[in-house]
Amino acid sequence: MRIVAIALGGACALLLSLAGSGRSAHADDLPSYFKEIVGAETASPAEIGTKNILQLNTTMFELYADAGQVFRKNILAHHPLILGLFSGAGGRFILYRPGMAPIDAPSVPIVYQLLKSVAHSTMALGEVVVPYLNSPGDLTWRSSLAAYRDRMQFALDGLDATPMRDDWRPNNRNILQNNIAFMDECLKTNAISADALQEFAKKQSPLLKKNITWAAETQVAHWMEVIGGWKQMLGDEWDKTYAASNTIYVARQNNVLFSVLAQFFPPEAINDRLMLIETVSFTTTPEDMLDSLTRIIADRAVGAAFFGDYHLMDYELMGGDARQAIIDEDAKRNIAVNLPPQAPFGSHQWPTLITPGPGAKSLADLP
Repeated sequence: MRIVAIALGGACALLLSLAGSGRSAHADDLPSYFKEIVGAETASPAEIGTKNILQLNTTMFELYADAGQVFRKNILAHHPLILGLFSGAGGRFILYRPGMAPIDAPSVPIVYQLLKSVAHSTMALGEVVVPYLNSPGDLTWRSSLAAYRDRMQFALDGLDATPMRDDWRPNNRNILQNNIAFMDECLKTNAISADALQEFAKKQSPLLKKNITWAAETQVAHWMEVIGGWKQMLGDEWDKTYAASNTIYVARQNNVLFSVLAQFFPPEAINDRLMLIETVSFTTTPEDMLDSLTRIIADRAVGAAFFGDYHLMDYELMGGDARQAIIDEDAKRNIAVNLPPQAPFGSHQWPTLITPGPGAKSLADLP
């Protein structure tokens, strides 16, 4: 206590000295070690007023975070919740039940990863060689290609020992052998030609399609079994269960995890109790997903209270007025309006591209 009293006393003495016994402190009154970092600061009433108003928005996010923890606790206390998270292992599903420990579903069988890894090995070759197609004199690719060639051989040598179906092994063996042959030719000739790459890609394409089909069948069958089992276990509680899966832009269309979930929810649950949440990376954490889902549900109540529509806050709040502003600005600039048809708040259409049209729609549609 004595040490604390001494410290407080010293601090008070310093403040009194800076205050000049009741007088406003001036730069000349400051100790020399303060003069380099202390200067006269002035702010206009407009700057102060602007700062004070903008601070309201900053404080709003702090309050939002605090309230979010309460909202999440209340939601989890009354509703089962399923999170579907992307992963390189075929995804991860977690079931949260009121008053019970979360259930982490078993992983997709390892053969899914084996099939994808072999298929990805061919695509990775493109990453190595394509940058040098127009640079025949640049041989900096050789060391990377040679090292990858060794890894490819190790994978081929161990293929028969993996838990892969016997009737799938020949296709995977061919993929790896073709990869090695292509790399050997590049290393032998010290060249990467566009013609050779095109021929290699043409040879590998039908083999890769088979691996993609088998991986998809393995992944879907596993998750259909898991989600179907959870629905049966929850019984009537399923009708108030929320579910969400994450995606980045390139995986948004035909998203596997969301599509599996949709098979067990009625169509009117889409965008209501079943949501596809866009993230900025392939993987995210359950904590971040829970935060996002909590915010969506909590915002709905706020939108209903202030504007009379439960799903209003699922949309850009200024979007309707901004749409009209864009139309007005287009007219001023004499340019054509390029906007989609308006969808009602609470639309249950799929959160992906659904407008039919010409062109390939799956790998099976490609030659």
